[in-house]
Amino acid sequence: MKRVILGTAGHIDHGKTALVKALTGVDTDRLKEEKERGITIELGFAFLTLPSGIRLGIIDVPGHERFVKHMVAGAWGIDLVALVIAADEGVMPQTREHLDICRLLKVKKGLIVLTKIDLVDRELLEIVREEAVEITQDTFLKDAPILSVSSTTGEGIPDLISTLDSLSKEVEERSSDGLFRLPIDRVFTMKGFGTVVTGTTISGKISSGETVEVLPSGIEGKVRNLQVYNRSVEEAMAGERTAVNLQGIETSAVERGDVLVRPKTLSPTKVLDVYLEYLASAPRPLRHRTQQRFHIGTNSTTASIFLLDREELAPGEGGFAQLRLERPVVALPQDHFVIRGSGTVQTLGGGVVLDTQPVKHRRHSPSVIDDLTLLRDGSQEQVLSHHILRSGVAGITLGDLLNRVAMPPDEIQRTLKKMIERRDLLLVDSERLKVVEMGQYDRLKGMALMHLKEFHQRFPMKTGLAKEELRTKLPIDVEVKLFQILISDLTQSKEVVIEKDKLRLTEHQVFSSDEKGLVKRIEEAVLQGGLQPPSPKELSEQWAEKEEEVLAVFEHLLNEGVLVRVRSGMYFHRVPFENLKQELTSYLKRHQEISTSQFKELTGASRKYVIPLIEYFDQIKLTVRVGEKRLLRTSS
Repeated sequence: MKRVILGTAGHIDHGKTALVKALTGVDTDRLKEEKERGITIELGFAFLTLPSGIRLGIIDVPGHERFVKHMVAGAWGIDLVALVIAADEGVMPQTREHLDICRLLKVKKGLIVLTKIDLVDRELLEIVREEAVEITQDTFLKDAPILSVSSTTGEGIPDLISTLDSLSKEVEERSSDGLFRLPIDRVFTMKGFGTVVTGTTISGKISSGETVEVLPSGIEGKVRNLQVYNRSVEEAMAGERTAVNLQGIETSAVERGDVLVRPKTLSPTKVLDVYLEYLASAPRPLRHRTQQRFHIGTNSTTASIFLLDREELAPGEGGFAQLRLERPVVALPQDHFVIRGSGTVQTLGGGVVLDTQPVKHRRHSPSVIDDLTLLRDGSQEQVLSHHILRSGVAGITLGDLLNRVAMPPDEIQRTLKKMIERRDLLLVDSERLKVVEMGQYDRLKGMALMHLKEFHQRFPMKTGLAKEELRTKLPIDVEVKLFQILISDLTQSKEVVIEKDKLRLTEHQVFSSDEKGLVKRIEEAVLQGGLQPPSPKELSEQWAEKEEEVLAVFEHLLNEGVLVRVRSGMYFHRVPFENLKQELTSYLKRHQEISTSQFKELTGASRKYVIPLIEYFDQIKLTVRVGEKRLLRTSS
């Protein structure tokens, strides 16, 4: 069964509520104050099953200028509008303002209903009809049906129902494949049930028993019961007026303007990139950094408007802007909004959301304007590619993309899969569906190879750069999984060799064959020296080798873990050093303490080596000095 939402629009006392009652039999003025004053204050709701079987939900909006914010909340998400004009009064200020609001919210279809025809003659009715044609001439209601009715006598109501049926057939049905969103327009407590919220399900669907989240607060609860048009249902779909009985959420924790979603699918924001249309009827230019009222969904807050490509918008102009909001809202790209004067009741303009998670922009930047133009005019795949590219090597997840691209989750996943298969994207994390644009990844590989080359140039005697050290040289937003993929690719392509957790370029050779012979001779000499090894200077003099070359080999063996340096110029082979360390530990466990002379006796070495060794054991916290003796540290 197709579902369509009709909203009324028009000036106060032009018969909107009476018209809804004539259509449905429901009086949508439910408040005592509304009954007493005879005007609509809050949104009213009714429904009608059309002859074709289409279920028509009807939102009746207030016409008084003081309640235009309620009208905006009701109009956001309607498929059809009935612009109501009383035949005995004609076009009035809120007629024009409501029409502007519907145009700014991109309502695509509707009709004009001339009410109270039982109070006027044919000549006056014709004049009002001409007025209606004139004010809608440059709007989406140009050439829209104009019907004349009397809610009192019922004249014209059957024709109206037939016309609504025809128009509803032309409406594109809302997708239930998108993210579930229900902007809340009413919150109340029902005895025996608890908290109930109502709204129009803008997209997606929800079932009884599911967990939901209220944004922007982030409070979670369960759907206890669902009603659609006063009937209990197991599932509510996009395009339906929905009442949700929430379990686990207090009524005081929810308010009009909040949005009901599935947990962790959408994120509130206080910054939006937008394209802003400034109405030709606005009284003065809109200057950069002006504060105005901002309406989106059922939410209303204050926005500071930062114009990005000019200093002011003249009436009738449009331009790109960044809105910085006083309170967070929930929005998606391609959502429409309205701007109203903060000190007056006049609607000034509105526009379309382009990015819900933008960075702070530099004004008058051609690249920023190019990016925003793409977000406004590009295809969905182009917008998707743009956000992936702009995420750089940090990459972007499916969850992030759901907040930044006006595509259903399944469609985004299918598009990402195609782009991964084409090797336009690299899949970094299959669980979160995190991707990196392939060009960005190739640049990251180039960066890693450059750092390895620079390392080899600075330290030609070192066999390689530790993996973790290389990671610290790459951008901070390169996550572990991407780094692991990078190392795997570089080693599989044989551009890089990994040895003992160190990386080197494949072509990098630390020593020539002659130098390798020197390395072996030095290692053997230090090993044979035991706990009284030769120094680099002593070996260079003994073998007539350049001291700097011998020292470089010592440093190489130190980096390889073959040697241990206990002080400048004094290196021990790790085998006798580790043996001594074990002997010292065993001695202290048996005797609890050791003097320097006892340690000298244990090593069999001269004082030249004994003092640096025992001080080194203090330094590495194997021993602790107490007076003239050493004790084993308890932590060891």
